[in-house]
Amino acid sequence: MNTGTVQTKTSRQTPSWPRIAAQIARYVVGVIFIFSGLIKINDPVGTQIKLTEYFEVFAQDVPAMAGFFHGLIPFTLLLSVVFCASEIVLGVALLFSYRIRTTSWILLALITFFTFLTFYSAYFNKVTDCGCFGDAIKLKPWTSFGKDIFLLVLIVLILWQRKTFRSARTGALVWLSAFASVGLGWYAIEHLPPLDLLPYAVGKNIPAQMKPSAPLEYTYIMTKDGQDVTLDKYPSDTTYKFKEMVLKNPSALPKITDYRVWNEQGDATQETFTGNKLILIVKDLGSINAANMPAIRRVINEASANNLTPMLLTSVGDEEINNFRHEYQLSVPAYKADATVLKTIVRSNPGLWLLKDGTVMGKWHHNDTPQVADVVEKLK
Repeated sequence: MNTGTVQTKTSRQTPSWPRIAAQIARYVVGVIFIFSGLIKINDPVGTQIKLTEYFEVFAQDVPAMAGFFHGLIPFTLLLSVVFCASEIVLGVALLFSYRIRTTSWILLALITFFTFLTFYSAYFNKVTDCGCFGDAIKLKPWTSFGKDIFLLVLIVLILWQRKTFRSARTGALVWLSAFASVGLGWYAIEHLPPLDLLPYAVGKNIPAQMKPSAPLEYTYIMTKDGQDVTLDKYPSDTTYKFKEMVLKNPSALPKITDYRVWNEQGDATQETFTGNKLILIVKDLGSINAANMPAIRRVINEASANNLTPMLLTSVGDEEINNFRHEYQLSVPAYKADATVLKTIVRSNPGLWLLKDGTVMGKWHHNDTPQVADVVEKLK
């Protein structure tokens, strides 16, 4: 009797494969959500840009709801912080089985939404980079969709087996992760991302990143006698008919392909790569924060006397930027650049960018405008 009872209890306590799979899924999903959220909350402005891109596409594709999607655009920065912080908090809650039923249902709703976005991007080829992992890991649209399907399956498994998880009293830890996530997002907005993953980061050489990092290699898909043939070299045999050329080493492609600077005299891109350039970035005047313009004016106007050539890069029209320079008494020549490039260079409007022979030596949010001596120190 006793032996039989012991054996029955033991058999009941033996985890079945769904329980084991769900436990593994819980850790996998939790870690992925925390990693994804941390990467994006490090640069909430980048996620804001991606959300804006989605809303603009939806407004164009669904004209009946264009007003709704355009109405969301002013709130994209807030939505960015909420989405990114939610990923972290949900990941922490899942790892510690905190309120697992509520957590699982919210995760299911979130991943369903993300799956729709990535499918839309992939199928209609509208947004070629979903921004799932910020600028740390670039995923192709169908890869992003596959990743979300994988997570969707794991979350359904977690929801199915949620009653097998032991609930933990970790509410304080979950709330701490929420406050820390929002705090990190606030810091990145009011200053700059703590971890700069963009190609214009400090230490990066811009001209070098505009070239392939290695010779580009291709395979050539040809047709001969009605059959497709893959060749490593373009054939001299004229009986082959060209069909397609496939890049073998896409990682060698230039990291920067859209950096161009110009003015009324013509292209001035190479000019930015010679000597010491202190560049004021003004993306637009509609969203500019001019509170620190007096400090910026001081360092810009003192630049020439400290072996620095000041420049102003903007996407704003000539008349508007000339009025802006006059209003803030900026004795600096203005050049044009693409607005998207300017947003990528520095997540601040206005912001400062320091180049030495094309290498990024420093960048500053307008809230952290330096003294000219601090700028000169960066060149040493």
